[in-house]
Amino acid sequence: MKKLAILFSLLLIAFSGMAQMKLIKKMLSNEKDTTRKASFLPIPAFGYSQETGFEFGVGAIYSFYTNRKDTLTRSSNFSANATYSTKKTYNVALKGDAWSKGNIYHAIGEIRFKKMPFNFYGLGNNTSKIDEDKLVQQQIKVAFDLEKTFIRNAYTGISLGFENYDFIDQVVGGIFSSDPSILGKTGGKVIFTGVSQSYDTRNSNNYPSKGFFGRISYQYAPDFFGGNNFNGSQIKLNLRNFWKLSNKFILGTQGLYHTVQSDNTPFYLLPQLGNDEMMRGYYTGRYRDKNLLALQAELRYRYNNRFGTVLFAGTGTVWGKSDFALDAFKPNLGGGLRYFFDPAKGLSIRLDYGIGEKKENEKRQSGFYISLAEAF
Repeated sequence: MKKLAILFSLLLIAFSGMAQMKLIKKMLSNEKDTTRKASFLPIPAFGYSQETGFEFGVGAIYSFYTNRKDTLTRSSNFSANATYSTKKTYNVALKGDAWSKGNIYHAIGEIRFKKMPFNFYGLGNNTSKIDEDKLVQQQIKVAFDLEKTFIRNAYTGISLGFENYDFIDQVVGGIFSSDPSILGKTGGKVIFTGVSQSYDTRNSNNYPSKGFFGRISYQYAPDFFGGNNFNGSQIKLNLRNFWKLSNKFILGTQGLYHTVQSDNTPFYLLPQLGNDEMMRGYYTGRYRDKNLLALQAELRYRYNNRFGTVLFAGTGTVWGKSDFALDAFKPNLGGGLRYFFDPAKGLSIRLDYGIGEKKENEKRQSGFYISLAEAF
């Protein structure tokens, strides 16, 4: 009996090892699945940014085509993850990006619950490290967009969103509590309704090698909750273009403009310069104001179906009602690595490192990021 148990254990170990080797070979294989089958991938959820530290948890990605035979129908992707970070951030998120048969309808949805300690530096394009203030944010966000094409490649959409914020000032007496121009210090609620118009000729929504994408959106927040809650509007413009330089090289460019129009804009709804997608290397919210303009270019090299690298550079600024200046633009540059866990759909994990400006008496601003999907 003892021998049988030992034999059974050895067989289990052997089969387990074979299964692991098979999975490793599959994840490193340079072959691309051209059957357009749906894929479900439960994965350890992990990431890193200077704002959150190392994030770890559980997640899953489900990707499929609403029409497998039509090679022009784009992939739909749904993801769920729950993470906790070394900076005591928790984040529970559900995201969806769905395309109907023939790309007639396009729906985007997000539900997020988040608690995040972060550094606040004040308002404007010239904040200082010495003003760093420690805050804790709790956020609930629900957003939904639905678009329909009436003219080829052009999509007209509507949107609805709800956001709720609460803040705790961990160090009373700093710039956050002492500056009277900072509105919304205790948090608040807002409901957005809006319209959008986009034009999209990209050959892929995950990893395009050619084509143009442009989207402008207008959202209005009525005085629904009263009091000091936000009442006003915001406009966002997002432009991207991609050129296939060769079989392995792609050049991508992006321009982003964001403005908020209101007399009572809380600090947490002001456009913020820097994150893991635009102006990489700058701490998110280090610079924030009523208007934001940022530009970036990225040179992508695809070594094979599984691995790639990128080089990127950009510039950006934020400003108030009357202080826009060309010499106020801040630089950023950096590079990164890519691993494509679903080469056929262009789904990737990216590692990026970006650097920014060096202010007098401060260290050069920089950031390292581990994220899912391309920056743009």
